[in-house]
Amino acid sequence: MYRFILKNYNLKFIMSIRVILGITGSIAAYKAIDLAKILCRSSCDVRIVLSKTAHNFVSILTLKSLFPKKVYEYSDTIENGEMLHISLAKTSDVVLIAPASANTISKLANGVADCLLSTLCLASRSAIVCVPAMNEGMWKNAFVQRNVEILQKNGVHILGPVDGEQACGSTGIGRMADISDIASYIIQLQTPKLLLSKKVVITAGPTREKIDPVRFLSNYSSGKMGYAIAEVARNMGADVTLISGVTSLNTPLGINFISVDSASDMLNAVDKEVHKADIYIGVAAVSDYKPESYSAQKIKKQDNTDVMKLNLEKNVDIIRYIKEKYPKIFCVGFAAETNDFEKYGLQKIKSKHLDVVAINDVSDNKVFNSDCNEILLLTKNGQSFHIPHATKDIVAAALLKYISALSEFSAP
Repeated sequence: MYRFILKNYNLKFIMSIRVILGITGSIAAYKAIDLAKILCRSSCDVRIVLSKTAHNFVSILTLKSLFPKKVYEYSDTIENGEMLHISLAKTSDVVLIAPASANTISKLANGVADCLLSTLCLASRSAIVCVPAMNEGMWKNAFVQRNVEILQKNGVHILGPVDGEQACGSTGIGRMADISDIASYIIQLQTPKLLLSKKVVITAGPTREKIDPVRFLSNYSSGKMGYAIAEVARNMGADVTLISGVTSLNTPLGINFISVDSASDMLNAVDKEVHKADIYIGVAAVSDYKPESYSAQKIKKQDNTDVMKLNLEKNVDIIRYIKEKYPKIFCVGFAAETNDFEKYGLQKIKSKHLDVVAINDVSDNKVFNSDCNEILLLTKNGQSFHIPHATKDIVAAALLKYISALSEFSAP
């Protein structure tokens, strides 16, 4: 879908990750439905293969209704004249078994091939990820632990299990890992490590400039774009620090997270972190102005006037300050514009000494709080790149692909 626009940089990884989702006989099997939905929303091409006992826990009719033409039963053998376990193995990037029962783990560890799922695992040359789910006593069993160790020694990824209450009433390690964490793991596993060993500092979200104890100046930024960039950068192998204003978003896993409030707080946090960084990406919607003075008491409404005057003073321009102090850092700025995008973008590059500016069209409330975005990239060398309308994680992947290439070209 995006290769035409981005073909010069061969952004193949933005296309779908081909996932075989194996569902086995565990009470946690019902969670696989929501896991498949999350993977599909993340642009994965998901095909489902059931073990012999999986249908005892999740309805085949339900799966085929939700994922038509992409559900296979344990006894299926031929499709379009081809051996199904071979064709599925050849056309997958990762085999994800979630939940993975003790029985399935035992079969894989000992090379048993008695159903479609187990035979395609033997035939596959792709990554295999098992997500165990079972009673805590079964998980502790020496035979299960031996089988898990065998799988790990042979390159199989084991994710979980986690501690918590189980369906049988027991409490302990045995619950299937959270489905959001599973999906993130698969995407991270399959993302090319374009930023491996790079230190990346990212700002996100709005800042708040206090007027009095109950009021502040801020903006509509949700932080979604900055958080998406941080997560994709992590997936690409970067050491990521995310400095964020107040948002309603969950803190991304595997990222150094710093929460701030005002523009001054954000400047101080960035200054402490960025001297170690290779790349700085300023996505935050930082307030340009702050109240000239803060009132320690709530400002009362005046009955004798309909006008309230609030004197404002400029905040330090964080991205300009950072680029002037650390001229060798590769610096990417974001600009929210409503018109004359290239004109204002080029002005920002020149005035702030940026390497790249990413321009959002925010007219008619197109971006704020949205899950999608569209970006025009301008570089200091006069290049321009259009990243078309897509979900913010896909836009983030495209953006970082460009940045990884451009930062290498401009490295001192």
